[in-house]
Amino acid sequence: MQQLVKDLIQGNRRAAARLISLIENDDPQKRELLKDIYPHTGRAYVVGVTGAPGAGKSSLVDCLLQKMREDGLKVGVIGVDPTSPFSGGAILGDRIRMQEHALDQDVFIRSMGTRGSLGGLARATREAIQVLDAFGKDVILIETVGVGQSEVDIVKTADTTMVILTPAGGDSVQTIKAGIMEIADLFVINKADLPGSERTVTEINLMLDMKESDRWRPPVQPTITTRGEGIKELWDALQEHRRFMEESGQLMEIRRDRVRRELTEQVEYLVKNSIWNRVKEEISLDNLVENIVLREKDPYSAAHDVLAEINFFSESGKVSE
Repeated sequence: MQQLVKDLIQGNRRAAARLISLIENDDPQKRELLKDIYPHTGRAYVVGVTGAPGAGKSSLVDCLLQKMREDGLKVGVIGVDPTSPFSGGAILGDRIRMQEHALDQDVFIRSMGTRGSLGGLARATREAIQVLDAFGKDVILIETVGVGQSEVDIVKTADTTMVILTPAGGDSVQTIKAGIMEIADLFVINKADLPGSERTVTEINLMLDMKESDRWRPPVQPTITTRGEGIKELWDALQEHRRFMEESGQLMEIRRDRVRRELTEQVEYLVKNSIWNRVKEEISLDNLVENIVLREKDPYSAAHDVLAEINFFSESGKVSE
């Protein structure tokens, strides 16, 4: 496995694909692999692309990818798709619209299934980002599945977040209800050749004017991906936001918060797994469930008794800290 990591650092595409697969499948050696990869990360800039289904996220990513390659950047793309109920894989796994880049050695495109994960992101997305970072990608684009309110999860992963809207999406006030106004660093009004695009741009700008902020004001960029219009301006806006984040120190701030959150989540994950492994070994949950169903026991007392049974509590009767 160490050879696999060495091959990744040296730019081996097969090693990158293999490592992401191992991570997705929760391989027993996953933690050791990530530990070896981590010192080689921290250089890539991560851009999240989110918005409702049908907004044209994949087409926009394809156009941006082309623009980044023209600037000589090495790019990774992770497309998070709905999981197939039959195979467990990503339904849109082929990313058909991006296949023209398949032979480009400096582009790596990978689809990942959500596998039941909330927030529009696959469970292993963050680990996959680390793999592509160590693989030497300058920019990593994360295209989310597009599920509305839970899309806010992308802000925990990306350095810059783009929210894609369309004129056909209805009143822009609905955007606020979807909970994505607060996470956008850039707004993109895609399919701007449709009726109502100017009104949508105006509405979004009016909403932004109502927000008092001494930080970054998200630009609103119309695009027409079928014609390649507005893509250069969008790429310029992305680079401007990155400069702002770096010069203001906010990039390090959000990355520090991300590391703190990841550390907390990892500790919680290990503690939960450890507790449940002990519970499964020492207690018959089926009998306990049956007692609760028959109302012979309540779930609150039962949960307390389960933890007491595995000596989770201190002598004082409180949860051990």
